[in-house]
Amino acid sequence: MLWTTIETDESLAAMLSSELGVSAVAGELLAQRGLVSVEKAEEFLRPRLAHLDNPFELTNLEAAVTRIEQAIESKQSVVVFGDYDVDGVTSTVQLVSMLRSLDLNPRYCVPRRMDEGYGLSKDAIDRVFDGQIPDLFIALDCGTNAHEPIAYLRELGIDVIIVDHHQTKTEAPVDCIFVNPHVNDGEDAPWRDLCTAGLVFKLLHGLLKKRREAEDPRVESIQLKDYLDLVAMGTVADLVPLHGENRILSWFGLRHLRANGRVGVRALAQVSGIDSTQEMASSDISFKLGPRINASGRLADATLPIHLLLNDDFAECTQMANELDEMNRERQSIERGMTQDAESRAATEFADEPGIVLFGEDWHPGVVGIVASRVSRHFHKPTVVLGAEGDLAKGSGRSVSTVNLVEVFQRCTDLLDHWGGHPMAAGVSMPTANVDTFKSRFIEGLKALYPEGLPEPSLSISAWLKADALNESLLDELDRLHPFGQGNPEPVFGVRGVVLDVDAKEFGQSNYRFRLPSSPSNLRGLAGIAWRMDTFPAAGQAFDMAIRFSWNYWRGSRYPQITLVDWKLSESLNL
Repeated sequence: MLWTTIETDESLAAMLSSELGVSAVAGELLAQRGLVSVEKAEEFLRPRLAHLDNPFELTNLEAAVTRIEQAIESKQSVVVFGDYDVDGVTSTVQLVSMLRSLDLNPRYCVPRRMDEGYGLSKDAIDRVFDGQIPDLFIALDCGTNAHEPIAYLRELGIDVIIVDHHQTKTEAPVDCIFVNPHVNDGEDAPWRDLCTAGLVFKLLHGLLKKRREAEDPRVESIQLKDYLDLVAMGTVADLVPLHGENRILSWFGLRHLRANGRVGVRALAQVSGIDSTQEMASSDISFKLGPRINASGRLADATLPIHLLLNDDFAECTQMANELDEMNRERQSIERGMTQDAESRAATEFADEPGIVLFGEDWHPGVVGIVASRVSRHFHKPTVVLGAEGDLAKGSGRSVSTVNLVEVFQRCTDLLDHWGGHPMAAGVSMPTANVDTFKSRFIEGLKALYPEGLPEPSLSISAWLKADALNESLLDELDRLHPFGQGNPEPVFGVRGVVLDVDAKEFGQSNYRFRLPSSPSNLRGLAGIAWRMDTFPAAGQAFDMAIRFSWNYWRGSRYPQITLVDWKLSESLNL
């Protein structure tokens, strides 16, 4: 892997370090984030909810609020239909919770992945209605490309609101109230990159403003900030850029998560092994809370996490959280076997190709997205992994930097039954008879779009440090840059000439624990961990490390820990 050092405006970094009273390293990290003034850097370090824009600036949001107000005033029947991932679940919980506070009792549901696939469909609509036709249907985190289901709803005389952030494949839906900044708003809109959980938060903000203007006594006890924990979960899990309004919402949302005010979140954190005394980080959403919420939608019915997050009984929440935890263990077991099979096949079938398409008749369709992510990262190639559902092959695609999956899929639309998503991740289904042709067309599309080939995988080094600089003071400064994620990546530091006193200890499958030699700032040495490393340098060998640096929490205490991302023998490093 090629290591490159991020170019930094050194004069800007020095100015920020001096004016803000932070270390030179922190000044570099702030400059790398495009914060070109002290004012911008202070806004980044000290987010404020007051910096959120007026919700009614979003196209069609005021119309959506007005229609929901009509439902409230007339006590109409409402169905809230969300997607089955973390963004869809947290969006649904927000809206249902708010409507309940305003004396509506909406029905809520998500598609059954194994039977109905992704998004809004006639099958899902008929199952949910079961003969009881609502007055208002609100689709969250889906619906942008559901032209036929929307037309079906309108034929039934139902008003439709769509709140979504997915890109449109052809044209925007008509005959409904459509809130989607990626379709309706300009590229410079501060809210353009919000996921649906963020958009629903804006919808609730607008609804509260209107209800307060109407002097509705029911809103006096409603605190909008109490929904921020859900927004943070949806925002971090959906991998949207964590800048602008997304940074504000996720920054405050993580603090509400830490407070464990929501009973369902507290129960889920407990079974996820999150210490109640620790700080909550974006990684806790990505690797602990999020996978357990997603496991239900992948293997069973995703209404379970919605029930959990709407429930106030801790005993019942604990039981549901344990069910989700068990589903996640099952998902992990299925995933491990599929990943081994997929990586073995990819190494032989697509060794000389720019992309990978794998189909397994016995592969579980609910896990293909995770497997696609692992295979894509392992080979650094856009990857589509498909499982069988009757006569259909259903699966997910995951991409690498600079490769837009949407553009590639658009070259294959005549082969596809259904598809949709983002440039980096998309869902897809097709007749199994089309899989071989799709493989060829997918590879051809990549070659046509990227004739010079895909770029070599690279690792960006934020700064080069001496081992002694890896101390608690640096961690305190890194805490101010949280949450890390898309658009605000966790820094990777380089350290040269490291020599271990004792060999690293291998555990699990190619994982290692090690400890750096003692230094003035770390008298006991600095603990380190490495995941899925094919090899590891022996004690006495000088090597250069690319690392992440963070707190590790264990049994009510915390200590600094490095996570090894990559390494090279010192004499072979060529920057």
